[in-house]
Amino acid sequence: MEIDIYADLVCPWCWIGRRRLTQALASYEGKVTIRNRPFQLDPSPVPSPRPMLDVLAEKFGGREQVRQMVDRVVEVGASVGLDLRYDRMIAANTFDAHRLTNWAGQQDRDGELVEALHRAHFTDGVDIGSREALAEVAATVGLDGDDARHFLDSEQGVAELTAELAAARQLGVTSVPTFVLAGKYAITGAQEADTLLAALAEVERREAAAS
Repeated sequence: MEIDIYADLVCPWCWIGRRRLTQALASYEGKVTIRNRPFQLDPSPVPSPRPMLDVLAEKFGGREQVRQMVDRVVEVGASVGLDLRYDRMIAANTFDAHRLTNWAGQQDRDGELVEALHRAHFTDGVDIGSREALAEVAATVGLDGDDARHFLDSEQGVAELTAELAAARQLGVTSVPTFVLAGKYAITGAQEADTLLAALAEVERREAAAS
């Protein structure tokens, strides 16, 4: 079964959703192919690195309100083994990070890079809007860091990624994570592993009945 995952690299629920999908797949006996699909929650440029908590406070009405919001996300992340450190996170535009993920996919390393980029942003406080930092993260998963930097400094993949982002919107993807099973069944949000496992079984049943 093909699973398209529409996600943004600075979306905590996307990382949580991926981890829950991994848990579900551990109990799923069918063969699965995962395709990482890009989405940007906020395509606005980030001219210089800023602490994520400052950005969220401006957007959601102050530090106290944001603290309550992020405490819940941190708690859920911890329940699936993720260390979300909002005190370290740096706000970033993810266009280049998605472009690098596509490049890694040409070498069958996109899944590893996505996980590394999530960890870099959410746990290690890396500015994944920085091309230098992106190249360093790429090197941690066995990709050539110099090649990654040359790619990012070129215009390669820009038109393709722009088209992919537009296609996601045209398909009706408005929130992430969105999981599309077998090209036609969409599940939105970071659903529990049991819910995802049940959905996989149901889609498998439907596809078998239709064949």
